[in-house]
Amino acid sequence: MSAIQSLTPKEIVTELDKYIVGQAAAKRSVSIALRNRWRRRQVASPLREEIAPKNIIMIGPTGVGKTEIARRLATLAQSPFFKVEASKFTEVGYVGRDVESMIRDLVEIAVNMVKVEEKERLEGLAAANAEERILDILLPPRRTPAPHYEGGISSQSLLLGNRDAKAASPSLKSDEEDATREKFREMLRQGKLDDREIELDLDDSRSTPMVEIMTTSGMEDMQSNIQDAFSKIFPKKKKKRKIKIPDAIEALTQEEMERLVDMDKVIKEALERTEESGIIFLDEIDKVVSRNSGGHGPEVSREGVQRDLLPIVEGSTVTTKHGMVKTDHILFIASGAFHLCKPSDLIPELQGRFPIRVELTSLGKEDFVRILTEPESALVKQYTALMATEGVTLSFEPEAIEELAAIAVEVNEKTEEIGARRLHTVLERVLDELSFDACDREGDSFVVTADYVKKQLQDVVEDRDLSRFIL
Repeated sequence: MSAIQSLTPKEIVTELDKYIVGQAAAKRSVSIALRNRWRRRQVASPLREEIAPKNIIMIGPTGVGKTEIARRLATLAQSPFFKVEASKFTEVGYVGRDVESMIRDLVEIAVNMVKVEEKERLEGLAAANAEERILDILLPPRRTPAPHYEGGISSQSLLLGNRDAKAASPSLKSDEEDATREKFREMLRQGKLDDREIELDLDDSRSTPMVEIMTTSGMEDMQSNIQDAFSKIFPKKKKKRKIKIPDAIEALTQEEMERLVDMDKVIKEALERTEESGIIFLDEIDKVVSRNSGGHGPEVSREGVQRDLLPIVEGSTVTTKHGMVKTDHILFIASGAFHLCKPSDLIPELQGRFPIRVELTSLGKEDFVRILTEPESALVKQYTALMATEGVTLSFEPEAIEELAAIAVEVNEKTEEIGARRLHTVLERVLDELSFDACDREGDSFVVTADYVKKQLQDVVEDRDLSRFIL
């Protein structure tokens, strides 16, 4: 278990605070859930297998940080993470995806994650192998014919005489070749051969035929399985290409990493990581809640989705192309606005599998000010960095940030409540002129003031119909 995965709840909340403003209750709940995973690993078997994760439902309007909390948590825990909208799934017989597909997608994410880690571990060895292959192309090893002996004297000695035969000794040739090879190696590392082109035999990605199949619900893996089968039947072809040495080193390093990675080991680790630390974020869970008990029309499908989700969340075994995966210890975090319904409208069995309920609060002006300035990836910092690429020094007065936050709150109240996402549209509108002209203003400094914000947004904010379209 890495040091990152064994963080205490307080340390997890501190890390989340770097990116997400407010929502202390939600951060507290997810930090406890993550720490409980570490605690479970410390418990001896067979009790460890009986400890199930405490799944969470986040309740709150859009744009308050539900998805961001789950995503940052997965990054922090170095866990496979998959986000899916519950409304994509439908009852069998209706058009839509099979619920088991989210587990298959999670496994693919885990395989790619472990493969990347394994490649990083092998990067040094792969680079060394690639360098040797480049040197073999630049200095092809000489093939010396084996000496033929007649009566204890080699034919080479008879032809050249003792002195010349000694000069043609394989050991001396080898020493000379080694010295030349080392000189070329030094030149290669110093970049003196970067302008030189060489011919390489590289894998042709188009050698495997493409297969596209129209599948029904529950058969999403058929296309990839057939594609994998074709790739084994039709081995990859090589294609000769002339490229410069730096590109050749990069291509050969990637090829060597692919060759060195033990896929059996990767898949085994990925399946274990999926089962032990996988996180699935079920967004829009409220969209599959029946709004009445009539049982007609779409209500049947909504309840059917819940019943299909139930065995996955409870714990079952799902077949994937990489092997069987048990979902007993995967952490499920569901979220929804629950404007037209409430969590108690879920079927009772599914409610029982989400024991932790946490409500996220709507964001006010002070929260928006903090969102604009405090996080490590704050919007103000992003726009400042973007303008710096054009040589423009962008800065915001504190009053301008206050005005931006106030306008975002006002528009949210007048139109639809979309939370912090409103800040993106407001900022884009304010900086529209500067973004368009920035390439012609290299070396300039631009200060965004409160008056400038009002000037850019006044007409739009005052016209309610216009603000619906623009902001």
